[in-house]
Amino acid sequence: MSVMNDTPPEIERLVRERIMARSGEERFRMGVEMFEAARAMVRASLPPDLPEPERKRQLFKRIYGSELPG
Repeated sequence: MSVMNDTPPEIERLVRERIMARSGEERFRMGVEMFEAARAMVRASLPPDLPEPERKRQLFKRIYGSELPG
């Protein structure tokens, strides 16, 4: 898969340095918050009348790219 990237290498380096300057706990929290934001966006995109079990299946499939095991 090709990834578009219009960020100059110098800016990428600065952003990476700033992120890595944070503590492991802060970086972990950032990751959790980003994941929760992504989940909220996916949930908001699902039809509102889906039964909860189907909502969970669709959420899993969109986030992980495969069917829920079992």
